[in-house]
Amino acid sequence: MKITITLTCPQCRSSKIVKNGNKIYKKQNYLCKDCHRQFIGDHNLTYKCCHSSLCHRLKKMLVRGVGIRDAAYIEKISVNKVLSALSKTDYRIVPKNSHYKNLEVDEFWSYVGNKENKLWLLYVYSSETGEIICYVFGRRNLKTARKLKQKLSELCISYETTCSGNWRGFVVVLGGVSRRVGKEYTVGIKGNNCRLRHRIRRACR
Repeated sequence: MKITITLTCPQCRSSKIVKNGNKIYKKQNYLCKDCHRQFIGDHNLTYKCCHSSLCHRLKKMLVRGVGIRDAAYIEKISVNKVLSALSKTDYRIVPKNSHYKNLEVDEFWSYVGNKENKLWLLYVYSSETGEIICYVFGRRNLKTARKLKQKLSELCISYETTCSGNWRGFVVVLGGVSRRVGKEYTVGIKGNNCRLRHRIRRACR
């Protein structure tokens, strides 16, 4: 029985790989002909945390609602490795449309360590497309609300109306555009808050 192993470069994902001698510890070394990265290949790794597909699997598990400690147990790695994969992700939210009719704004809280150390997620949501447009983390104050407004302005998208609660931060920051205030206008984002609390383990407090 012959087993074929397909190698791809961990840096540029190219399949143009050639053998490039042996390491001092007797393992086969490979060279990528496109970016000239040298590596030994996942099948030769004895330290599991170095596998190129590990971070992708961890991110997929975290998105699907698997807790951090559960992911560490399943992959037989440390909790710190899972947290490292989560914090070092380069994912960026890109709006699907250039124009939105209504944008809903709300805050969502959790805590770090203990309930005295509250951390707030302020974000903009479109119930038309079901997407989060932009977000910021911080304290529930005017400074964080202004950061959210700045992020929204940098996206260069247009919108007709913003819908939010009657919190002072939203009143001051979003006061310059057509605005609706009240829970009846933020049903979509409130429902999304419930989904976040169901899907993200650290928000299921």
